[in-house]
Amino acid sequence: MLKPFLILVLCFAPVLLCAPKAAAMGSAQQKEDAIPPCPDYSQASDWAAKPGKIDKPVDVFYVYPTIYPEAYPKNMDIRRKDLRRRAEHLLTAQAGVFSPSANLFAPFYRQVSFTVLDPKKDMFHDPYFRIGADDVHRAFDYYLRYLNPDRPFILAGDSQGSVVLLDLLRRRFFEPALQKRLVAAYLIGYSVTPEDLQQYPWIKIAQKTDDTGVVITYNTQAPGATGSPVLRPGAACVNPLIWTTTNAEADKSKNLGAVFFNEATDKIEREVPHYVGAQCDPATGALLASPPDKLPLGSFPDGVYHKYDYAFWFRNLEQNAVERIRAYLDGTAKK
Repeated sequence: MLKPFLILVLCFAPVLLCAPKAAAMGSAQQKEDAIPPCPDYSQASDWAAKPGKIDKPVDVFYVYPTIYPEAYPKNMDIRRKDLRRRAEHLLTAQAGVFSPSANLFAPFYRQVSFTVLDPKKDMFHDPYFRIGADDVHRAFDYYLRYLNPDRPFILAGDSQGSVVLLDLLRRRFFEPALQKRLVAAYLIGYSVTPEDLQQYPWIKIAQKTDDTGVVITYNTQAPGATGSPVLRPGAACVNPLIWTTTNAEADKSKNLGAVFFNEATDKIEREVPHYVGAQCDPATGALLASPPDKLPLGSFPDGVYHKYDYAFWFRNLEQNAVERIRAYLDGTAKK
């Protein structure tokens, strides 16, 4: 078990001083309790993406989803080349929707293993989840202090990355200065609930194509699918084809293009305009979709298209980022 003092250090140690060593690999218990070394965000190598040149007026701060499946250690070691490669692939397959319109920043972080995640428990207080989440908090602090003192930004994540960013919104964005700089937060592949909106009133769900300072969230699955570990009761759903929370059905003609990437080459494997339509289900909070072909779902139940929450709606997300950035910049210019 993690010692309480160690948890405190991991949560609150300053960025440049956070460097505990992993436990020596001896017994099975030691292996299970080992904690990989902290990232040092003053080092470029501890960022998956950090632009050498700032050439856009807005940034995106992106947090990758769960890519670490092993039982121990319970947190990802960011020094592992195979895991770094998985994260870097997602800079194209997911964060790529924002790259044409925003400077991309993405920290490596010691995310909790897939084997530890339990949707029935409160992830936000799990000590192993907190290790990765607090890495991202430190990365965000470093980013604000040294890399972006004044530009507006987008927050974007998927799955565990979205949970981490929801945690960041909860804990930090009561600050008006941060609220003013937020173009939008794309918390995709996880649930924002009525309890979140009630307890954290600065978190607001998008209601149209170009409102700003809002959260875009949805979980894609087939009609009738059950068992999604990321779809919580009362989940908000923003339809990425029409950008509303209504249950209006959006025909596939509104889909500008699903984009599927090759994981080995990062190249587009296929792009399909008008691939699938979408509808928010008010009963479950799911984003309903019926794709025309059978797709591998990984470890998720039948009909739960969690793996494709970016791919199905890739070009619509890309266009929406442009529209929200334009609305933010136009609104700022008018003030």
